[in-house]
Amino acid sequence: MTTTAIVFMIIAMVTVWGGLVAGIVNLARHPEQADDEPPVPVEL
Repeated sequence: MTTTAIVFMIIAMVTVWGGLVAGIVNLARHPEQADDEPPVPVEL
């Protein structure tokens, strides 16, 4: 493989895996809640 191909492969991998990590972090911070579940009580 040429250097250009390797650079573009790394860019593509960082884009895909970075999007996956960002999605997991976002879902961990703001979990989806089913419509039939009662809201979670907030403790202060």
